[in-house]
Amino acid sequence: MNPAIIGGGYAGMAAAVSLAERGIPVTVFESARQLGGRARGVVHQNTQLDNGQHLLLGCYHQTLRLIEQVGGNLEQDFLRLPLQLDLHGEFSLRAPRLPAPLHLLVALLNAQGLPFGARLNAARFMLALRRMNFRLPCDMTVAELLAQHGQDAELAQKLWEPLCIAALNTPIHKASAQVLLNVLRDALNQSRADSDMLLPRVDFTALFPQRAANYIERHGGKVFTSCGVETIIPKDDGIELATAQGTEQFSHVICTAPPTVAAKLLHPISLLENTVAQIDSLEHQPIYTVYLRYPAHVRLPHPMLGLHRRFSQWLFDKGQIAGQHGLLAAVISAEGIHQELPQEQLAQRVIAELRAEFGIAEVPEWFKVIAEKRATFCCAPNLCRPPQQTALPGLLLAGDYTAGAYPATLEGAVLSGLRCASLISA
Repeated sequence: MNPAIIGGGYAGMAAAVSLAERGIPVTVFESARQLGGRARGVVHQNTQLDNGQHLLLGCYHQTLRLIEQVGGNLEQDFLRLPLQLDLHGEFSLRAPRLPAPLHLLVALLNAQGLPFGARLNAARFMLALRRMNFRLPCDMTVAELLAQHGQDAELAQKLWEPLCIAALNTPIHKASAQVLLNVLRDALNQSRADSDMLLPRVDFTALFPQRAANYIERHGGKVFTSCGVETIIPKDDGIELATAQGTEQFSHVICTAPPTVAAKLLHPISLLENTVAQIDSLEHQPIYTVYLRYPAHVRLPHPMLGLHRRFSQWLFDKGQIAGQHGLLAAVISAEGIHQELPQEQLAQRVIAELRAEFGIAEVPEWFKVIAEKRATFCCAPNLCRPPQQTALPGLLLAGDYTAGAYPATLEGAVLSGLRCASLISA
């Protein structure tokens, strides 16, 4: 058995580590110069950044397990914060160190920025979801679910909408309520630590994919960067992959390329017509990250906090998180009017917001806007996502967009990769 993996992102490297663990040497082909896919490290002005400021939750058990398996140290690699939602000057929720779900109920009842009636209403909503076991009879939008349970506009704007966009990267009028409930169930209803927010202190390539590559090579596998697959050629006794370095035949192939790239690779294979149609039907949502390099003494009140009704949705102080003092990151998730602005103008809007909200009068030395215009799939209700097993024997699909209970998250990507590895080893 000699499987190959197309793509060195979190899904691909999770599958490769799982196969290597089972004693199955694997070959990984990554078209970019560095591993990580849409969660990768980049360098700008001699400063280590990420292509987007992601975070993990304590309930991402498989991702965290794999990071440790390949040599990571969760205490050193992350700044771990208890569940908190802080919209500067407008709303604040912090979970005490109590057992779940009591920690959330106390946090809701003690939240600042909402009248007590609204806070009580939010707590009742969570208890109702728990009685339903976080399962809906039929899927609907998050906005429809909130309306059904009497969550008023202010409560939606300050609590549920920020949570939905952070979790699903999809506006509440388009987002799947059931997928959001899957995340709430795992993060808020099991162990208190599951709701913790983990902010990486190292870049996303170093955090897992590069360590995974070393692990794979120690177990007899190969990892090629700057070596994209150009063609997938089905054979009677396997699958042939053509790259710039030549062709090679494999027993199995897991395609973990981004949806648009995967569709292009699969399109010539007639057996996969339905799979390609499913991929092509997916809508996508953007994520913009604006990095700003201020003088080293500039800092935010907290390592992570949000803004209410501003262009900037979430702010990260990389000095408090990773020792990169003066480096701030503003994240703008999902569709919006920010997409219509030139990058220079968007950065100036963020700078003006930081000045207005925190009195930061200094001018940043530089800024860098990273626009992932197709960052995630639009997580709509009843979405038909392509399964991992395709109609072509030996060819599997992995990626956060493939079938699963989670939205487009690192954990969703990792789970899809592990599923593919299990199907091959079985």
